[in-house]
Amino acid sequence: MKRVLVFLMAALLVVLTACGKKEELPPVEEPPPVEAPEPLPVPEPEPEPEPYVPAGTNPLTGLPIEPEEMAKRPVAVMLNNIKKAQPQIGISQADVIYEVPAEGGITRMLAVYQSLEGVELLGSVRSTRPYYIELALGHDALLVHAGGSQEAYTDIRKWRVDNMDGVRGGEDAKIFWRDPDRKRNNGYEHSLVTSGEKIQEYLGRSGFELEHPGTYHYLQAFAEDGTPENGETAEQVTVKFSNYKTGLFDYDPASKTYQASQYGEAHVDGGNGQQVSTVNLLVLETSMQILDSEGRLRVQTIKGGDGTYFCGGKAIPIFWERNGRDDPLVYTLQNGRPLAMGKGNSYVCFISPKTGSLSYQ
Repeated sequence: MKRVLVFLMAALLVVLTACGKKEELPPVEEPPPVEAPEPLPVPEPEPEPEPYVPAGTNPLTGLPIEPEEMAKRPVAVMLNNIKKAQPQIGISQADVIYEVPAEGGITRMLAVYQSLEGVELLGSVRSTRPYYIELALGHDALLVHAGGSQEAYTDIRKWRVDNMDGVRGGEDAKIFWRDPDRKRNNGYEHSLVTSGEKIQEYLGRSGFELEHPGTYHYLQAFAEDGTPENGETAEQVTVKFSNYKTGLFDYDPASKTYQASQYGEAHVDGGNGQQVSTVNLLVLETSMQILDSEGRLRVQTIKGGDGTYFCGGKAIPIFWERNGRDDPLVYTLQNGRPLAMGKGNSYVCFISPKTGSLSYQ
């Protein structure tokens, strides 16, 4: 019995020992540490390219222009302006517009372009008069016209005016053509047009001197802001040329330009649909004399007189003068200092105090 008890105790000890022994598991291998990837470099945004600005300066506007265009003679185009001839084409791209009465109270415009790049159709082109020729000569410009008064033709020959004529011209007449839509809608006499491309092509073979002589100087000064100091408020300007034609100019602060209207509606360029506008508006008083039964005029564009300058919604009195037909117009303030106009285009109106008037508010 004693042996049995010893055996049982030994067996129990073996069982207890086996139960208390932990099973050895294989060691768990730790995964190797994962290194965080280096952040990719964020590319810097490419800077916006600087807008291209030509290195030259347009002598008629003070604005940038290609240097090779600076010394070139501008082109001056005679444009019809009676109501039946509207809309004009290419007028909104002119650097300088001269509006002057002609016979019967109508006005015509001489549109001056330092460069014809980007200028497409131009018209309708009409006949010239001596005083328009004188204004063109003041810019040493190449004149584009379609006919003229007998006195104008005499002066063209006498003054040796470089011109392209759509009526009595030779090779130069080929740069003009009759626009079929205008012929149908406006009438035959208001349908003659040309283009910047055709004019430039002809000039390349014309034999004309295409650059100013060294003796020519256009001395108009320009400023970033031409608003007159101590000027009177002039946000609405009315220029009466005659009983037939009155021009209206409303100042637009957003564009800092005067927006032109005539014949009871906006003066819109039929080529690009833009309303004619100007940074600088000048109204010049001069003498005008009726010459014949047709009502043709003699308009004084030499010597000088009083005027009013408008820019930035303000007005100031000025004087204008000109020594001779080959000299440019010169504008001065009442204190004798030269007028510095705002950089941009100009619209110059000639009126007679006897038949025209100026008002603004």
